[in-house]
Amino acid sequence: MPDTALPPIAPLDRLWLTEAVRLREEHGGPLEDTEANRRASAAGGELGARIEARALLLAERDGQRAALLHWRQGARLALLLLALLALVSGASLAVAALGDGLRPVNVFWALGSLLGLNLITLLGWALASAFGNGGGGALGRLWLWLSEKLARDAQAAHLLPALLILLRRQRLSRWGLGLLVHGLWTLLLATAAVTLLMLFATRRYGFVWETTILAGDTFVALTQALGALPALLGLSVPDAAAIRASGAQALVDEGARQAWAGWLLGVLLVYGLLPRLLLTLFCLWRWKTGTRRLALDLALPGYQVLRERLQPTSERLGVADAAPASLPEHRAGALIGDGQGALLVAIELDDRRPWPPALPAGVADAGILDSREQRNRLLDQLSRFAPARLAIACDPRRSPDRGTLALIGELSRCAAATRIWLLAPLPGEALDGARLGDWHQALDALGLKHGDAPLGWLETGHD
Repeated sequence: MPDTALPPIAPLDRLWLTEAVRLREEHGGPLEDTEANRRASAAGGELGARIEARALLLAERDGQRAALLHWRQGARLALLLLALLALVSGASLAVAALGDGLRPVNVFWALGSLLGLNLITLLGWALASAFGNGGGGALGRLWLWLSEKLARDAQAAHLLPALLILLRRQRLSRWGLGLLVHGLWTLLLATAAVTLLMLFATRRYGFVWETTILAGDTFVALTQALGALPALLGLSVPDAAAIRASGAQALVDEGARQAWAGWLLGVLLVYGLLPRLLLTLFCLWRWKTGTRRLALDLALPGYQVLRERLQPTSERLGVADAAPASLPEHRAGALIGDGQGALLVAIELDDRRPWPPALPAGVADAGILDSREQRNRLLDQLSRFAPARLAIACDPRRSPDRGTLALIGELSRCAAATRIWLLAPLPGEALDGARLGDWHQALDALGLKHGDAPLGWLETGHD
């Protein structure tokens, strides 16, 4: 039964959970899915939609959907930690590049400090994207590792493998991790640029270049070549005379200082921040267009097995699946939305008991459920025409066995509100107090109200 506390699920998450359920069944064997198959078949639609509906029901029942929410929370926390690291690193990078202001700034050492690691990682990303399957590098792997560690949910074991398998079909993992990596580098370089600007505004820096084996003309040409693009954006570039003079000593001329500061900031923006920002936007565009094209690979064996269960070519009667190795805990619930009308149904009553009782107007009788066929037929009807109020009559002389409790839970999930009617014993018969206590304990565990005849509640909706 869907948990009303869970938010609506996004299309990507539906596919993600479907893949996770497939991997879980592939590694651990088939799940107990009778109710999920019935409800998915009743929902109709193409095979892919039915498979998704079945997987979502199983994921909600077994806790995988809640685990996905925990994984997302862990991923957001990991991203926040990496963003804080990027902020601190960007500010530290700018401070380290300029120094304390007491000594002249070697412009090319400063430029190498600001852009060197960025260019190396950018080249690594390009090579990985061109020749590999990823593009996230160490930063992307660190985020995935942190996300998994912070999730701390036993049901999340198949989530990350399922996500990577799903994204590889459209080669989306490179764009998703690329979006993460370029976004973090954009934040780091933007922080470095802002810190540079603040330091230039509050401290006085002198700029020099130094060399032992290169000629001064080499530095003039290189400086002017690097400053050509920033100059198109209106940022200052030192002239040839200022560049040559800076090779001897730090200039005290205010205009020369400002020109070097503008050049250094412009080169950082144009060759560092701008490419990362454009790559971030490009990865975002590829991610969004790719996720819209994502779909299940129905040719996989795990989905082919479900074809006959969810979209059978003919009905097969009298065939029961083998019992699974472990059964899920029985849970009750309530229909999400409004039903119509009121219904009374009984489970395995004694033939000597007169049934049904006199019912108020507007209350329908669904009879007595004694066989598997009767149960399935009623459940199919309730899947299409859900009642607002459902009363289930039970004979407390019988033991509250696993099958009866499972049926009660399944019926309750087909109605907006459910109550259990524990029938009084027939005249001359005694009621076992211990067995009645077992019923109370089991129904309390299911979270269902129980007691005497709820006919008034069925008629009016209140006691």
